[in-house]
Amino acid sequence: MTERRRDELAANLADVERRIAAACAAAGRGRDEVTLIVVTKTFPAGDVRILSELGVRHVAENRDQEAAPKAAECSDLPLSWHFVGQLQTNKVRSVVGYADFVQSVDRARLVTALAREAVRAGRELGCLVQVALDADESAAGGGRGERGGVAPGGVAELADLIAGSEGLRLDGLMTVAPLAGEYAGRQQAAFERLMDLSTDLRTAHPAASMVSAGMSTDLEQAVAAGATHVRVGSAVLGVRPGLG
Repeated sequence: MTERRRDELAANLADVERRIAAACAAAGRGRDEVTLIVVTKTFPAGDVRILSELGVRHVAENRDQEAAPKAAECSDLPLSWHFVGQLQTNKVRSVVGYADFVQSVDRARLVTALAREAVRAGRELGCLVQVALDADESAAGGGRGERGGVAPGGVAELADLIAGSEGLRLDGLMTVAPLAGEYAGRQQAAFERLMDLSTDLRTAHPAASMVSAGMSTDLEQAVAAGATHVRVGSAVLGVRPGLG
């Protein structure tokens, strides 16, 4: 079974790699400009181990209760762990124990909690501001999206807070293609809007150059818009067990 699973993952990974390479070529970008993050939620640590053997270096999880034991089981592997789900402050201590990046930072209270635990753990944690493109464009700190995230109007303030917090490093922006609002069904336009926000962010914080956007169904649009990281789950691992 393990050998068959390895062959399956290798074939899927090669297919995703071809898609990313083709999207980069179409956009006039180098393949090395885009990092693949494999979203391993709901899949076992054994799959993470196979992916590592196949050359994957970045994996993502969205639920701490699943991610924490999986990360512990895979702690010997040369992986960077990204937390991409909505994060409650009572889970922050656990997440800081294994995550190298938290991509879903969307409120000041979460920044404070992350900074406190990162300092306590003696770690520097990479943080991305999650942007909600289904939230009110003009809303400052209070505008929120259906799947988390801060409205575009609140990005600068939250980014400044992260950048000024001990234990945290402001790395860039993340979004999920919205299901509602003016960008619903318009992934390319959504990702281009995120790139505009990234350009604005980098005037104040030049090193915050990560742009995490695009998943299995829309990675091409994300690469075309300029994303530096794509988060791919089902195209690599298959349909998630227990869902649907």
